[in-house]
Amino acid sequence: MRMRASRLLLFLFCAMLTHAEKLGFAQRDPYVLHDCSNTGNVSSNSAYRKNVNTLLSSLSSNTQSHYGFYNFSVGENSDRVNAVTFCRADLIPIDCQNCVGTSAEELLFRCPNQKEGIVWYMNCTVRYSNNSIFGIMQFESMQHLHNIINVTDPIGTFDQVRETLLDRLRSEAAASTSTLHKFATGKASSPYFDIYALLQCTPDLNQQECSDCLNQSIAKVPTCCGPAIGVRVLTPSCNLRYENNHFYGFTLEAPPPLSSTLAPPAEGKGSNSSRTIIIVVAAVVSAVLIFCICTCIYLRMRKQRKKVEMDEINSGAESLQFDFSTIRIATDNFSDVKKLGQGGFGTVYKGKFPNGQEIAVKRLSRSSEQGDQEFKNEILLVARLQQRNLVRLLGFCFEGNERLLVYELMPNGSLDHFIFDPSKRLHLDWKFRYKIIVGIARGLQYLHEDSQFRIIHRDLKTSNVLLDKEMNPKISDFGMARLFTLDQTQANTRRIVGTYGYMAPEYAMHGHFSVKSDVFSYGVLVLEMVCGRKNNYFQNGENTENLLSHAWKNWREGTASNLIDSTLRVGSTTEIMRCIHIGLLCVQENVAERPTMASVLLMLTSYSMALSMPSRPAFLMHSIVESDISLDRSFHASQNVVSMTDPYPR
Repeated sequence: MRMRASRLLLFLFCAMLTHAEKLGFAQRDPYVLHDCSNTGNVSSNSAYRKNVNTLLSSLSSNTQSHYGFYNFSVGENSDRVNAVTFCRADLIPIDCQNCVGTSAEELLFRCPNQKEGIVWYMNCTVRYSNNSIFGIMQFESMQHLHNIINVTDPIGTFDQVRETLLDRLRSEAAASTSTLHKFATGKASSPYFDIYALLQCTPDLNQQECSDCLNQSIAKVPTCCGPAIGVRVLTPSCNLRYENNHFYGFTLEAPPPLSSTLAPPAEGKGSNSSRTIIIVVAAVVSAVLIFCICTCIYLRMRKQRKKVEMDEINSGAESLQFDFSTIRIATDNFSDVKKLGQGGFGTVYKGKFPNGQEIAVKRLSRSSEQGDQEFKNEILLVARLQQRNLVRLLGFCFEGNERLLVYELMPNGSLDHFIFDPSKRLHLDWKFRYKIIVGIARGLQYLHEDSQFRIIHRDLKTSNVLLDKEMNPKISDFGMARLFTLDQTQANTRRIVGTYGYMAPEYAMHGHFSVKSDVFSYGVLVLEMVCGRKNNYFQNGENTENLLSHAWKNWREGTASNLIDSTLRVGSTTEIMRCIHIGLLCVQENVAERPTMASVLLMLTSYSMALSMPSRPAFLMHSIVESDISLDRSFHASQNVVSMTDPYPR
């Protein structure tokens, strides 16, 4: 009967954790990196690939993989597939299960026909190979990531403190005798910083192999990452992570296997009934207690996460922080009279500081965390960007539930309010349009090539281009932007964000983005400026087509002049036709054939530069995008429709 009670409590415990996950206590584990081996490919219908699909698809339901590290195999001889799952030792079983299942699905997507592959998620690793991988230390391929913010260390002791901590934890992890974990965590402090670190090896390694793997990882840290406040070094056999905040929990061991033989029940109906009542009461009390504990942990973690985010923001842009009372006074307590527009993440108000400076204040929704990452992105990126064609962030406020962004005021609002308005478009002659086209190109070139970072905007569109009092364009809304290292050319994401009509097809359908994704969006914007219409679908005779297909059709038939906005009565036809040509070069389906923004700017400003012939543009159908993304990718996109209410960035 005790065994039955234990099983019932274990079942209720797992059920409560599952329920807590649905309520938001357990978060979906984020993807970090992957690597598909170049040792050879196999066809999708081969026996080996079918074994890969079978094995990885079964990992999420295999209860053995819920407790840290396990190896699995399917097939025989040359078709044999070996796989290992590797969870962080402080993960509870339900989180390990979710992470392994998600990682296995991701690995199938990322490595569709390779013989070997590995994917690292935040809290687990899944790996498969046609070779034997159990009990073999492998350091390659090694990957690393680091925070762009460095530790504040006026006394110069950070390197020594970090090295001492990592070396101590290396020894502890390698010496572990656990059959499921070789794992160590610890903290080191100075008057100016804290370091929390976690080191772990796969438990199939012996002490020397684990020590060697972690030694190589530790040796990589100073050369790859300097004094960064957060670093991860990932290998197939071990990993290392440290942060300036407490990010790990307690180590959990697998429960012993339940016996298949149960003790015989006691005699008598009364005895059975009373014991059943005791078990039910104990189960209910345990379930309520677990739920309360989970709630407290969630609220504490949420509070700690907000504090960490605020510390990170302050360390990157402390001088830009405003008091909430100052902004409230500037906007007349966020009066409706001062409202400029409503966006996806909040409302924008006009304001004025006591010195007479006019401002635009974006007040993010207090009831949702939807814009937390976008808020942090804007502050940490835009505060460091200085270029006349980028909107200037004056400051921010992060107080209680209030999250406010303060920009310079753009008196003429956003570009879409001019170019797509039949009456206002009359005042936007070709001189102004060409000035705007060139200005946007200069801003993008700065982001891609000339700033101290390489930044991909990911949401360039007419509503994210603001106009000052002299109609100079300024690119805005960097909430979706992604930071690249200077030598990085492309990246992948599962969180696809942007606007239909402006998104490059390789990004919308597969999550691949690069500087050429922004070039595609810029090409759409140029064609919209010339034609005076949005890149949405319209009826053209008996056919339904979008602006790109319409432009391509006219270009091939030699009637590109039909594309020119009828309100453009004055302007250089040669210059306008050249812009149509450049726009079509930017939206080519082949990513490699699209020009860089530096080349685009040269084409716009130097007529001596000959233009190549454009190839077929990407006709991205709305329905295709939705059906493709709905399969397994998270997606956040707005429709490219005519009605817009947000003259400032979302």
